Amino acid sequence: MAIREKRVCLENRDSPGHRSECRIVSLRDDLGVALNSIEDVLFPGGDVELERVTAGLDLVLVEVAACGPAVRCPDCGIRGRRVHSTYWRTVAERPLTGRKLLVRLRVRRYFCDRARCGRRTFVEQVRGLSERHLRASTGLKDWLRAVAVELGGRAGERLCRKLSVAAGRTRLLGLLEAPDVPEQAPRVLGVDEFAFRRGRTYGTLLVDVETGRVVDVLPDRTSQTFAAWLREHPGAEIVCRDRASAYSRAIKKATPNAVEVADRWHLLQNLSAAVEKTCHQHRTCLRKHADQEAPPEPPAIDLPLLQEPRTPIVGRTRDRHADVHRLLEQKWTISAIALHLRLDRKTVRRFKTTPLDELIASAREFGAREQELIVPFKPYLNSRFTAGCTSAQQLFREITERGYRGSVQVVRRHVASLREGTAEPVRADIPSPRRITSWIMRPTGTLTEPKQDRLLDVRIACPDIARAYDLARCFHDLMTNRLGTLLPDWIDQAEQDAPAPMRSFAGFLRRDLPAVTAGLTLEWSSGKVEGNVNRVKTLKRAMYGRASFRLLRIRILTRG
Repeated sequence: MAIREKRVCLENRDSPGHRSECRIVSLRDDLGVALNSIEDVLFPGGDVELERVTAGLDLVLVEVAACGPAVRCPDCGIRGRRVHSTYWRTVAERPLTGRKLLVRLRVRRYFCDRARCGRRTFVEQVRGLSERHLRASTGLKDWLRAVAVELGGRAGERLCRKLSVAAGRTRLLGLLEAPDVPEQAPRVLGVDEFAFRRGRTYGTLLVDVETGRVVDVLPDRTSQTFAAWLREHPGAEIVCRDRASAYSRAIKKATPNAVEVADRWHLLQNLSAAVEKTCHQHRTCLRKHADQEAPPEPPAIDLPLLQEPRTPIVGRTRDRHADVHRLLEQKWTISAIALHLRLDRKTVRRFKTTPLDELIASAREFGAREQELIVPFKPYLNSRFTAGCTSAQQLFREITERGYRGSVQVVRRHVASLREGTAEPVRADIPSPRRITSWIMRPTGTLTEPKQDRLLDVRIACPDIARAYDLARCFHDLMTNRLGTLLPDWIDQAEQDAPAPMRSFAGFLRRDLPAVTAGLTLEWSSGKVEGNVNRVKTLKRAMYGRASFRLLRIRILTRG
């Protein structure tokens, strides 16, 4: 156990009379660590000698003098032998017991005795405490850099204020420096896009798939920029990407020998979209089968004439469809229409290729989860309304006793539609295309028995949906068991007798067959890339769009 006594001048400016005293300070090593002086506690690893400590309510001032060996000239490397002068400099340190800590450091200025050196004098620096032109200690600088990495400017400034550290957002962000990008690209490279502003501007994220670390960030998503980066950073043997054609063109130009791997999640997403579109196109089959299997209808009731429901989303869908087709007739391009109507290009293409009836059906299904709860009770509500009971609250109480679990607002809207004549006739309940798609895409073992029975009814009602189900389950098995070599056979079958959306999906796979085959065969995927994209979204939203691309790139590349 190391014990040492030292005489230190302690000054308490908050005490009555402003007393100064010299006190014997005893250092005792209670943790089994050899401490030879108080300097080892306050400035571990630094060659300094403590002279005075002044304690206040909010500030602790420590005066120390550098006492290490002579240092070398930073230009020529010759060790200084003659002291030119000494002076005091103030260095901010990390807080001590909740109070600000300032260090007044007395350092020596040396002569440089080498005649050919352009520097005549130089100042010593204390290891672990001071740096040239830095008014904060190296330890505090590391703290502030960590705060800037994790929180950024404004949030970091608020935290520093609570920690009794004087640091503004500009100072915090100025401490951030982007790490050097490796000259060689990683062996397994992942690439994906992210939005600076959704639907407007995008960037490209490059990730080392083996380690999960971000390698670099590009300012756009063009094939030229990505190809130039690949030429400057050779070495990528496997490139994981989504279905974007721009990245595929860049890989073929810059690294033609690299193996492209299409991401499996995006493949399932594309397959799910094809299945859902098939279900949309064959809703009439499901409706016809349900009407045939429905029980006899109750006696007819005298309701007002049916009119078209005037919901905002249906009206907006009709207006957008009319605007898109009007501009298409005027020979406008999809990009020009998207810019003019402030829509995404994929949305414009959907309004161009999808019939209006399907768009309206999809709009009515949007947000209709609670509406489905009232469907079994509509015949009862219609009968009671015709009999003279027009109180929505009374009808709500009656159907609640019969098992209704929805809200009273839904009942009020239905009663209002009965008064206005906009209520749809009560028809047999059929599942929505999105629900059918979820049943098809999920593993069969995860479906409950009632859902399996309903899915079987759907397959019996429509042969095209049944064919889409068989192809989707087969593709899922190929992906799960990594049987990419059987993919050409699956594509041949889909192109022969599948519904139109499934044939289109199969043709899409054929055009990108090597990458899709690798995705269904190799272990690599873009999962780690997607995780980093989510991190980028968090950083971007925390910066509220105020920062430049340079600062965003630094925060993405810098990890605590």
